[in-house]
Amino acid sequence: MTNVAQEPGASRLVATAEDIASRVAAPMAQRTDQEARWPAEAMQALGESGLLGLHVPRRLGGLGQGLLALAQVTETLGRACSSTGMCFGMHCVATAVIAAKATHAQEECYLRPIAAGRHVTSLALSEPGTGAHFFLPRATFQRESDGFLVNGRKSFVTSGGHADSYVVSAVAPGSELDPGTFTCLLVDHGSPGLEWAPPWQGVGMRGNSSRGATLNDVRVPADNLLGHEGDQIWYVFEVVAPYFLIAMAGTYLGVAQAALDLAVEHLRGHRYEHTSERLAENAALTERVAEMWTMLERARRLVHHAAWLGDEGSADASKALFAAKIDVADTAVAVTNMAMTLLGGRGYQENGKLARLMRDAQAAHVMSPTTHLLKAWLGRSLLGLPLL
Repeated sequence: MTNVAQEPGASRLVATAEDIASRVAAPMAQRTDQEARWPAEAMQALGESGLLGLHVPRRLGGLGQGLLALAQVTETLGRACSSTGMCFGMHCVATAVIAAKATHAQEECYLRPIAAGRHVTSLALSEPGTGAHFFLPRATFQRESDGFLVNGRKSFVTSGGHADSYVVSAVAPGSELDPGTFTCLLVDHGSPGLEWAPPWQGVGMRGNSSRGATLNDVRVPADNLLGHEGDQIWYVFEVVAPYFLIAMAGTYLGVAQAALDLAVEHLRGHRYEHTSERLAENAALTERVAEMWTMLERARRLVHHAAWLGDEGSADASKALFAAKIDVADTAVAVTNMAMTLLGGRGYQENGKLARLMRDAQAAHVMSPTTHLLKAWLGRSLLGLPLL
C-alpha cells in the first residue's frame, strides 16, 4: 500500500482512499452495519496509509491538508461504508482541534502518533441534557495542582471506547450557562473514572460506536489542556464547525453517490420481459436518474466551494459551510429515496445495500449541528446577527 505521506497530492490522497474503500471498507460494510461493529480493519488501513494524519502538519509527519481534502476523502469512504467515513471524519475533526493550538507536548504525544497511524482520536462534546447545543456543556472541571478533575456525562461519542483519546468539553463550576467560556481537554482512553455506556443502537450509521460516557473524577494532566481555559468558543466556529460540517457533508455525499450508483446499475442491467425494453430506455426512469445526478452534483459543488473558501480563510466561508451541510442532508435523503423507487422490490430487500444507505442517510438531518440549527445560524449570519 502506498503511504501518502510520501506523495501528498490530492489525486494521491483520493486514490489511496479509494483503494482502502474498495479493498477493506466495502467488503466489511454489511457486517459493520448488521453487527453494529466498529470498522477496526478500515481504520487500521487508514492509519497504515498515512491518511489518519490528514490534518497533522507536515513538519510532524502528517499530510498538512485542509477542508477540501477532507471532503474528497470522506466522500470516497462514505460511498463504500458510511460508518467508516463517519469514524474517520470525526477523527479528523478532533485532530484539527488538537493541531489548532497544540503545545510541543501535545505535538509529540498526540499529533506525531496520529501521523504515524498509531493513534485514533474523536470528539466528546454532545451531552444528553443540551441536545444539538453541543457548545453548552454541563460537564465541569476543577483545577488541581497537577491538572484538572473532570465530572459529567457525554453522549453520541463516535468511536466511543475505541479511540485512543477524546476531546472533551467542560466548564468551570458556575459558568454552565455562558456559551463563551467552555474549555477543551484531552482525555486518554482508559483513564480511571471514564466509563462507557453500551453502544447506542441507531437506525443507521450503526458501526460508528456512538456511545455515552460518564466522567467520574477523571484526572487530566495540565499538559492536556487545549488552548486556554475558557476560550474554546473560538474552536466551535473556527475549527469544530468547519471540519465537522465538511466531514459529515463528504460522508453523506458518498452515501448519495452509492445510491445513485445502485440505481444506474439496476436500470442498465434489467429489462421488461413482456416488451424486451431495457429499463435504461424508459424515458420516465432516465429523467429520474438525471434529477438525482443534478441534485448530487450541485451539492458536491457547493461542498467543494465551501471547503475551498474555508481553506482560503474567506469571510464568507461560514455561510457556505452551513449551506453545504444543509443541502447535502436534503440531497442524501432525497437521492436514496428516489433510488428506492427505481429499484422497486429489489431495493426494498431487508438488509440490502440500498436499505442500509437509506437508513444511514436519515442521520444527516439530526446529527448536531442539526439542519434546523444550521438554518438558524445561516439566517442570522445573513441578517448580521450574532450566531449565539
